[in-house]
Amino acid sequence: MTPTHTALIVPIPAAEPAVARHRARLDRAASWGVPAHITIVYPFLAPAAVTATVPAELREAIGAIPRFTATLTHVDWFGTTVAWLAPTPSAPFKALTHAVTARFPEAQPYEGAHPDVVPHLTIGHDHPHDTLRAAADDAATHLPLTADITAVHLIQGIPAPGGPWRTTATFPLGA
Repeated sequence: MTPTHTALIVPIPAAEPAVARHRARLDRAASWGVPAHITIVYPFLAPAAVTATVPAELREAIGAIPRFTATLTHVDWFGTTVAWLAPTPSAPFKALTHAVTARFPEAQPYEGAHPDVVPHLTIGHDHPHDTLRAAADDAATHLPLTADITAVHLIQGIPAPGGPWRTTATFPLGA
């Protein structure tokens, strides 16, 4: 199947032991093959719009943000329908989003649906609150989790179960 979407994410492998089994049941992106991550921009550009100049522009924009260490410190919520892990600090993730959207204004996170982007790692969403609460409580027992943030991945795929997403490019943060 031909990919229909792209995204810019920061995979957080250290979070997999805390969230993988919950995401498998409660986060549709996991069924797409997307790993535990913090989104920088989704959707990014249509795959056909990722022309030869896009990687160089991303490399420059992302490379302007220094590498950093982030710690997933606690569970938080968007209303009662989305449970997520909060990264500290969150400002560098916001800086990455801003750097990308300044370069690609047509690629607003979540298609502009949320004016204030909140960096987060989703545990689960759109399931009964008690189910999400149990998953969140379990994930919290694994915290804090620390990760060195050194690169942003451009991934592409189909937003549907079994439509595996794959990394097509990796862009290092600055030194």
